Amino acid sequence: MAQDPIADAVLKLIREQDPDAAGMLERETERQQNTIELIASENHASAAVMHAAGTCLTNKYAEGYPGARYYGGCEFHDQVEDLARDRAKKLFNCRFANVQPHSGAQANAAVFLALLQPGDTFASLELSDGGHLSHGLKVNMSGKWFKPVHYPLHYDENHADFERIDYDAVEKVCMEHKPKLLMCGYSAYPRVIDFEKFRKIADKCGALLHADIAHIAGLVASGEHPSPFPHCDVVTTTTHKTLRGPRGGLILTDNEELSKKFDRAVFPGTQGGPLMHIVLAKAVAFGEALKPEFKAYQKQVKANARALAGALVDLGFRITSGGTENHLMLVDLRTRDAELTGADAEKWLEAAGIICNKNGVPRDPRPPRVTSGLRLGSPAATTRGFGEAEMKTVASMIDRVLQAKGDEGETARVRDEVRELCARFPLHGAPAHASAAS
Repeated sequence: MAQDPIADAVLKLIREQDPDAAGMLERETERQQNTIELIASENHASAAVMHAAGTCLTNKYAEGYPGARYYGGCEFHDQVEDLARDRAKKLFNCRFANVQPHSGAQANAAVFLALLQPGDTFASLELSDGGHLSHGLKVNMSGKWFKPVHYPLHYDENHADFERIDYDAVEKVCMEHKPKLLMCGYSAYPRVIDFEKFRKIADKCGALLHADIAHIAGLVASGEHPSPFPHCDVVTTTTHKTLRGPRGGLILTDNEELSKKFDRAVFPGTQGGPLMHIVLAKAVAFGEALKPEFKAYQKQVKANARALAGALVDLGFRITSGGTENHLMLVDLRTRDAELTGADAEKWLEAAGIICNKNGVPRDPRPPRVTSGLRLGSPAATTRGFGEAEMKTVASMIDRVLQAKGDEGETARVRDEVRELCARFPLHGAPAHASAAS
């Protein structure tokens, strides 16, 4: 077990001051150490990133931007933010970056505020086809204050692009509704996005083009997915997921005029003081992502996703769109068992130590709290060192649990095997208690 003396010291300090909180932290650390994380939007940040997020920078208000703060005492905060911005620009090969958004949804909200007026039309993927709540869900700001119109995936089962982006449909929707903003980039889409095609459609209908690459940012940064630049006017992303940084958001652009609008939309438009301890953690994560090892990691992320998807297909499951070209896959459970639901699968797998999330498949007849599918991803398992062989083992475990339908005996057997596998690939940065717990 790769232990972390800083984590040990922090835990000891919290335990002395607040045993209840320390106990919760210990139990969550043990859970992460001894379960297999397959949620596509989660990852395991490095010890350096986690410790950067826990620094004294949390004590300071730094409203504004470097060189133009509304509080004194920001000399080193300016340096930290400049470091994060410079690394983000280098990482994504663009001219301007705003590293202050607290989340990807906050970054999207700032883009909407900067580019749209209330009631303006924007186009995005049908949310049930893999879009995100901040792309026009009715109860979200994006759907309440603006007018979303949606394009679907391709639904001809005999077509080569079945369950992939239907670019003809995108153009049809955009030419009919003439949105001010066209969005691409998704929450549950396993295929490569053709940003150049989206650019042509945006130009034809007179829209600005916005790519939300929250899920694929690490792949883009490492060259394992085509870049949205120079095709997109603005790019937003989270800084965790495949990018493997702290939880946070990021706005990128090559357009100087738009960059000023985005800066104003973040502060004071949608946020007050930035979380400077998280900005420091972002800078550390961006530095990690600029190293050669990160490219190798992203290659393995894709290889592991393909291995997991292929093994599940061999076991009788259907992967939507026929496979994956990135870090995630949508598993249609009905081909293995017509009665199996995503809700049951998620619950049974968690009991066995395999963490994932229920997810609707395209045109799912079941409601979102039930679903017919699972969304699985490889970033976190790859971080802890799994390769293709381990992912195939995980596929077998998943099948055994789901075929046992919650049987306690089989669930316990798989849980023991999960613990053994996790012990072979321990997470780095663990306090000493996690070693004993495992």
